[in-house]
Amino acid sequence: MTSKQEQSPAAAAVPDTVQNYVGGEWRSVESDDGQPLVNPATGETLAEVPYSTAETVDEAVQTADDAFEDWRATSPVDRVQYLFDLKGELEDRQEDIAQALTREHGKTLAEGRGEIRRGIENVEVAAGIPNMLREGSGNVEGIGTNMDEHAVRQPLGVFTAITPFNFPAMIPLWFLPYAVATGNTFILKPSEKVPLSSQLIFEAVDAVDFPDGVVNLVNGSADTVNALLEHDDIAGVSFVGSTPVAQHIYETAAEHGKRVQAQGGAKNYAVVSEDAEIEQSVPNIVGSVYGNAGQRCLANDVVVGIGDAYDELREEVLDDVDDLTVGNGLDEDTDVGPLITGESADRVVEMIEDAVDEGADLVVDGRDFEHPDYPDGNFLGPTLLENVTTDMDITQTEIFGPVMALTKADDLDEAIEMVNSTEYGNASSLYTENGAEARKYRYEVDAGNIGINVGVCAPMGFFHFGGRKGSFFGDLHAQGEDAVNFYTDKTIEIQRWYSN
Repeated sequence: MTSKQEQSPAAAAVPDTVQNYVGGEWRSVESDDGQPLVNPATGETLAEVPYSTAETVDEAVQTADDAFEDWRATSPVDRVQYLFDLKGELEDRQEDIAQALTREHGKTLAEGRGEIRRGIENVEVAAGIPNMLREGSGNVEGIGTNMDEHAVRQPLGVFTAITPFNFPAMIPLWFLPYAVATGNTFILKPSEKVPLSSQLIFEAVDAVDFPDGVVNLVNGSADTVNALLEHDDIAGVSFVGSTPVAQHIYETAAEHGKRVQAQGGAKNYAVVSEDAEIEQSVPNIVGSVYGNAGQRCLANDVVVGIGDAYDELREEVLDDVDDLTVGNGLDEDTDVGPLITGESADRVVEMIEDAVDEGADLVVDGRDFEHPDYPDGNFLGPTLLENVTTDMDITQTEIFGPVMALTKADDLDEAIEMVNSTEYGNASSLYTENGAEARKYRYEVDAGNIGINVGVCAPMGFFHFGGRKGSFFGDLHAQGEDAVNFYTDKTIEIQRWYSN
C-alpha cells in the first residue's frame, strides 16, 4: 500500500488558519464567519477557525458519496490495511497530538497522552472488522425444500460524526475507524473550540493515503452541523455533547431519515460503602472528579458516603484535594488545568453560588483562584461542597467543572435512590469489597456504565460506551459490536435452486 511516509511526523504543523480535508487534500475554507482558537491556560490565540458554509458541506458530502461505491467494493481485508497503517502513523504522532490538545483544551499532558492512546485503541479494534462483520451475520440451510437463507452485512453510504471539545483526539476515533472499515465513507466535524487535534489526526490520515474522499474533515459551528443533519446524502450521524444538543441532533437527523447515535450529558454519582477500602479508593474518586478539570461525562461529581464510612471519606478527600495543583497542562506538576472558556468558568461559579444559596456548605472554595504565571487563564481551583441534597440543582445538573458535591446516605438503598434521582443515566461507581453490594448496585442502578472500585468507567474499545435516559438518544452506541451494527445493515437473501 502506498504511504506518504516521506513526510516526517514532525512536519505535521498546524496552520495559522484551520483547514478542511476533502477528497484527499487540504482545503482553505472560504467563509466570512469564524472564531479565534484561544489557549484556555494562557489566553494566547493559536489559530483562526473558519466556519464551513452549506455549500462547502455539500461539496464534502458529494465527494464522500462519489467515493462510496469504490470503497464499498474494496475487500474488508484490504480496507483494514489502511487502519493498520493509520495506527502506526498515529503512534508516531501521539506526542505532537497530545501537546496540541493540551494547548487547545487545557488538560494535562499526561491526560492528553492517555486520551490519544485510548483513541488508537479503537483503531486497533476496528482493524478486526473482517471477523466482526462475520459475527451477527449467519445462514440457515434448508429452511424449505431446496431453500437456504442468509444475512449479509452491507455498508450504507456517507456517515458523519459531530464531536465535542472535551476529548478532541479520542472521540473522533470512536467513529472514524469503524465507519470506514465497514465500507462507508466518513466526514468529521470537530468542535470549533478544539480543532487542532483533528488537524494532526488528519495529517496521519493523509500520510496513510486513503482513497480520495473516503475520510474527510469539515470545520464549522451550528450552521455547519445543521447542513450535515439535513443533507440528503448523509446516511447516519454520530454525536457526543450536551443533552439539549443531543436531543436536537437526534430529532433533526431522524426527521431527515438518518440513523442517529447521540450521546448526551451526565450526572454521575460515586457511592462509598462501609465495606470500601477508603484509603485506596479516595485517590481514584478525586481523580474522577477533578481530572480533565471535571470536563468529562464520566466525572463522578457527587460522592455519597454510607453510614460510618462518611467521616473517614471526608477526611481523606480533603487531604487529597488540598494536594492538587492547578495550572497550565503543559507544566509537569499540574493536576487540574483550566476550563475551556471564561464563560464555562463563569457558569460553574454560578452553580457553586446557587448551591450555597440552596443550603450547601462550601468547604473548599476555588472560585477566586488566580495563577501568578497565567493571569489570562480560565482557572478555577478545586471546590468541595458538603451537605448537598438531591433537590438541589448541583446534584441534578451536569457541572463540567472541578467541583465535588459530598453527601451522606444511611444505607445502600438510600444511596441508590440518590443515584437514580437524576434525568441522566450515563455512569456511576460503587466502592466496596462486598460482592453482594456490587451485584445489587449493578442490578438496580439505571446507568449504562457501572464501575466497581473504578471511578472513570470508560469501556475498552471492544465494548460499547453505554448511556441511558437523558444521557443517550438512539439504539446503538459507540464502539464495539454496536458500532458495527450502526454502520451496517443486514440484507436477507433467500435462495431456492430447482435443479438440485
